[in-house]
Amino acid sequence: MRNTPLIIGAVAAALSLVIGAVLVTRFHAPEPPQQAASSGTVTSQAEEDGVTLGGPFNLETTGGARFTDADLAGKPYAIFFGFTYCPDVCPTTLNDLAGWMDELGPQAGALRYVFVTVDPERDDIETMTRYARAFSERIIPLTGTPEEIEAILDAYKIYAAKVPLEDGDYTMNHTAAIYLMGADGGFADVISYKDEAETAVRKLRALADAAPVS
Repeated sequence: MRNTPLIIGAVAAALSLVIGAVLVTRFHAPEPPQQAASSGTVTSQAEEDGVTLGGPFNLETTGGARFTDADLAGKPYAIFFGFTYCPDVCPTTLNDLAGWMDELGPQAGALRYVFVTVDPERDDIETMTRYARAFSERIIPLTGTPEEIEAILDAYKIYAAKVPLEDGDYTMNHTAAIYLMGADGGFADVISYKDEAETAVRKLRALADAAPVS
């Protein structure tokens, strides 16, 4: 019985190590879309660590025109990264986003809405445009070369990875959160995957309220 405090202490120390390992993995390791978007902790931790989200990019949009970060300057925006072959997360998110725009009413015009592919090999601009337009005319589709897409993924700290399928095809794992960016291009908030509609609309409305008066 004299060794009981020592045993308890050893168990507590072991638990501390396990909990510490879990926290490190949660904040720094790549996560599947549902986990990455469920809490927004990846984004929050990046901000706490002093990591800047966003930055210069040069991509292709509808009609083959070039679209850069300068085209978003001065107006808050919501940006989502996904792909047109996505079976569930992407169509669900974009459909929800279109519904949230409707709920915002006139305030929806204070924001811009951007959809960037994480699968440039299959998502040319014609495909991206048709896909985005199926949800809302407001959504700006963006694609580019693999190098251009890699650059914007790095800028926004987006996790994306190709996952081979048994039939020889592939799908993509990726961060599924919507990042909300201020008029100055700085990170403002995040809408996590499966956030309640009320929460998402509140965050979008707050972003719209902060928009500069034109």
